[in-house]
Amino acid sequence: MNVFSTVKLPLHMKKDLLNVFPEAQFSFDNKIEEAEDELHNAEVILTYGEDLTAEIIEEASSLKWIMVASAGMDRMPFEALRDKKILVTNAKGVHKIPMAEYTLSMMLQISRDAAKLSENQQRRKWDRRVVMNEIHGKTLFVLGAGAIGTEIARLAKAFGMTAVGMNRSGKSVEFFDEILTFEEMHRGLQEADFAVSVLPSTGETRHILNLEAFRQMKKEAVFINIGRGDAVVETDLITALNEGSLKHAVLDVFEEEPLREDHPFWEMEKVTVTPHLSGITKNYLPRAMEIFKRNLRRYLDRDPSAFENPVDLEKEY
Repeated sequence: MNVFSTVKLPLHMKKDLLNVFPEAQFSFDNKIEEAEDELHNAEVILTYGEDLTAEIIEEASSLKWIMVASAGMDRMPFEALRDKKILVTNAKGVHKIPMAEYTLSMMLQISRDAAKLSENQQRRKWDRRVVMNEIHGKTLFVLGAGAIGTEIARLAKAFGMTAVGMNRSGKSVEFFDEILTFEEMHRGLQEADFAVSVLPSTGETRHILNLEAFRQMKKEAVFINIGRGDAVVETDLITALNEGSLKHAVLDVFEEEPLREDHPFWEMEKVTVTPHLSGITKNYLPRAMEIFKRNLRRYLDRDPSAFENPVDLEKEY
């Protein structure tokens, strides 16, 4: 059984896979467009999901399973995967700790005006009039109450916040005080002191956060996007910030990445820009590989029903 990996793994991870799975043949560190022969024989592909095309799926005639070592699925050739009935799993859950910590850190930085404090330090200015606010007692609205959103809610509860979530079903989720449906999104935005989007990129979520949505928010509210950039109409967010519909936006993801140098976000005082790194720490790849190893054992044992993080090819997540 052949495993074809385009994920660049450190040597110790390669040795671990070879030792734990002697019955598998591994091909490491591939560029998918340069490995035609090996691709033909691959039953399993390990990838970040950004290098697959419909043509590659067709070329991989032995392919049975794709493990995507990330949670994002927006670049996957789903039509080709559906046609060939390929099993797809991802690394959902590996981002929840770093992304939740990022979110709480940004909420605290905005509340404690860390940018002004840093500026004052650079200027050697002693100013005790900088306003300090608490997140205790505030309302958090998480758009996307999945693994990441739930971890954000868990941490928020430790700070004494009210946590409201949003999902498709409206079913209750641990650590949330209330769950709203997509149809109730505007109510969640109206009540939020902090609104955090963890939404995936789907037809339902694209541009869901438009000018009408941002105008529902409190004037002192903060919007944070760590999900997908195309959930936001960026020109509408700029308009909403300029007219004072909300206080601040923290943006880690954008519709076009890298964010171009002349984009207005860079110079807006009411915007904090970070370069799509909220989910990145040194623990990311080890966590993803643990999921892959557990699933590879199940694959070799012919037990696909127990796979972690199977992707619904119809829903595309």
